[in-house]
Amino acid sequence: MRFILGLIGAAFALALTCSLFSGLKTYLTSPPAPLAAEEFHKGPKELRLPSDGPFGKFEQAQLQRGLQVYTEVCSSCHSLKLVSFRDLKGLGYNEAEIKAYAGSGQQWKIEVPTTNPTTGEPATRKALPSDNFPWNFANETAARAANNNALPPDLSLMTKAREGGAAYVYSLLTGYQNQPADLLKKFPDAKTPPNLHYNPYYANLNLAMPPPLHGGDVTFADGTPNTLQNEARDVAAFLVWTAEPNLENRHAAGLAVTVFLLFATIFAYLAYRQLWRDAKRAVRVTGPLEPENQAKSRRAKAKQGVAG
Repeated sequence: MRFILGLIGAAFALALTCSLFSGLKTYLTSPPAPLAAEEFHKGPKELRLPSDGPFGKFEQAQLQRGLQVYTEVCSSCHSLKLVSFRDLKGLGYNEAEIKAYAGSGQQWKIEVPTTNPTTGEPATRKALPSDNFPWNFANETAARAANNNALPPDLSLMTKAREGGAAYVYSLLTGYQNQPADLLKKFPDAKTPPNLHYNPYYANLNLAMPPPLHGGDVTFADGTPNTLQNEARDVAAFLVWTAEPNLENRHAAGLAVTVFLLFATIFAYLAYRQLWRDAKRAVRVTGPLEPENQAKSRRAKAKQGVAG
């Protein structure tokens, strides 16, 4: 039985080895054709935000501008399902302002589902500060129908879900351009399909979302120039906040823990020197040169009649 099982195992190993060498030969003789996405895809642009680094903090005015860009531009397609209106206190808004913003029927076309307390029938109501940001589509089917069958992703955790974080968002919003002639010359079949838009910062170079920002889309109350770069930077900073609103507290806690561990290490070392400064270490001889082991060796040799 063991012999049969051994033959089966050997046959299986031989088949895997042949498959490996066959695949390697195919790869070397007929390497995969290069892809346009591999050659023309670009990494995120460099972006510096006040929240970067271990000591980073949010700039409240920038977050308010980012919220304005999201409200007036991005919210028409994208949702913030994991963000509550009352979280806007972290951006410096008071309860009255939050209540007015949440209940804005002009901005939020879809009201919150509820039940009529009198009749028990389904009904809707305006959003309250305790509600999360609504989505301006009734469901996924309606969203796809309005966006050429593409589903706009939720933006709550976008800077955590994409490599590059805020830099990816900024690069994508400012990276729309015409397809390079070099790309079409080298990859004639890679022409951007209808209803898609070329963007080298997107993974496969073409995405369904048209350029959402063009510069001048919003008018900032604090007088900040509403250039494309400023609008993209501010909404990227806002999405960093939506993904991690407690970032400043985490940074502060990390700093406090680091300082505590540093002082604890110093005090522990000083206590060690104080308690053991007069103690002498006794190094015990071990191994074949230890007297006890040598005596055992002599007795064993004498018993066996071995000289030495």
